[in-house]
Amino acid sequence: MQLNDAPTPHYYLTTSEVAAYLRLKPRKVYDLVSQGLIPCTKVTGKLLFPREVIDLWIMNHLEGDQRSTRAVPPIVAGSQDPLLDWALRESGAGLATLCQGSGDGTRRLLEGDAMVAGMHILDPESGGYNVPGRLGLGGMRDLVILRWARRRQGLLVAPANPRGIQGIADLARPDLRVAHRQPEAGADTLFRWLLQREGLDRARLNLTPHPALTEDDLALSVHQGEADAGLAVEAAARRHDLTFIPLHWECFDLAMRRRSYFEPAVQALMRFAANPRLQAHAEEMHGYDLSGLGRVVFNA
Repeated sequence: MQLNDAPTPHYYLTTSEVAAYLRLKPRKVYDLVSQGLIPCTKVTGKLLFPREVIDLWIMNHLEGDQRSTRAVPPIVAGSQDPLLDWALRESGAGLATLCQGSGDGTRRLLEGDAMVAGMHILDPESGGYNVPGRLGLGGMRDLVILRWARRRQGLLVAPANPRGIQGIADLARPDLRVAHRQPEAGADTLFRWLLQREGLDRARLNLTPHPALTEDDLALSVHQGEADAGLAVEAAARRHDLTFIPLHWECFDLAMRRRSYFEPAVQALMRFAANPRLQAHAEEMHGYDLSGLGRVVFNA
């Protein structure tokens, strides 16, 4: 989105730059900041305005009467992420979680039953992640998707890997029990894609009787010996003292309606996302790349 003929190339705008971008006087920008009406951050006493977030702010105001009057509950639905779970607790944002898979989160977002949906759905054709049309969100005129993290997915196996599992191809062995996720989970989409890439028929695997509904459930299944292996993020393996076999980097994003981005609960989460504590905790958990955290990857 371009609002003037000579946009600054910088991701962060200074006060004078954002004033020129919005065609306002700098004093008016300071007034908006003091009233908490415009998003900004302060670094060493200097106000900075993320350009993409300013664009969201403008579009949110342009929507005007198109907004629904129905209050959206402060719930994060969709897929589970261990780092996001930690950030929600530590930030004090007041967002509850109801994580039952990306598909469930998409429905709740569309129906106004969740403020945010976490998702990591691979598009097998393009190799991209969280494509709105594939998610069934192509018709949302106010959809915004923010990058949370890139995460490393792989096989979780017992400590020291006593069954000698090396990769996806080994899961076809008849002596192995394989934990799996529910069909609407992003991990299940990735799992099926990895199997197809290896030329393996999922129906021939010795799957556990019931799907694991979360990353932690799958990790516990392996930890307790109910399964020999299963696909999940590296952070889940570390948390449950399991051996991890890396396979794939994926994108975990947060989808929401544009107006929801400016809700106090979401703003509290995103402010905490800029806290160095989050990066430090991600490094302790392993398997995270936060270089794109907070970037707008889709803005309808």
